[in-house]
Amino acid sequence: MADRHNYPELGDILPSCYPSEATLEMLRRRRSCPADFLTGPGPDAAQLEDILTIAARVPDHRRVVPFRFVVFEGDARARFGAVLKKAFLKNEPEADDAKAAYEENRFLRAPVVIAVISKTDPSHRTPEWEQILCAGAVCQNMLLAASAHGFAAQWLTEWYAYDEAVLGALGLAMGEKIAGYVYIGTAKEDPKERGRPDMPSIVSRWGE
Repeated sequence: MADRHNYPELGDILPSCYPSEATLEMLRRRRSCPADFLTGPGPDAAQLEDILTIAARVPDHRRVVPFRFVVFEGDARARFGAVLKKAFLKNEPEADDAKAAYEENRFLRAPVVIAVISKTDPSHRTPEWEQILCAGAVCQNMLLAASAHGFAAQWLTEWYAYDEAVLGALGLAMGEKIAGYVYIGTAKEDPKERGRPDMPSIVSRWGE
């Protein structure tokens, strides 16, 4: 796998930048695709390994590696749906069957769902906030890697990123949190552009 993708080895001298108009154009037009718009096919085993490897290639002050992945594909998505349904009905016992079924089928919206787990080490000298930001960068890298492999994706949290029963079923340790669930697949339809920040209102230059 490493040879196929030509990953650098420890100590290799790497270019400081990769000028690429194609990359700039992708970034200018990057758009999350709603999970409800996704279908198969998803990435194969080799593509998924590459997406995860690229996702993990983020700025990480002092190499804490404050993140990990839980991958859902195949029947695991439906099996975890039973966990989601049980947790949902515990929180919303009056919910009707249609709503319960929707919650149960959330992970079936895409062929691959990846839970990105933020696992900070508060005792480490790298500030905890920097470790949290690192996990966020992982999610963004994953979206870009999926897009470059030809797949649509969305980074979500939703209620089941915060539910204690769901987190317990995922095996989260004390202090671990869900940075996001990344849904990856093929778009049934292309998403429309959404509103973007008004740049002059968020850019300032110190001293002016």
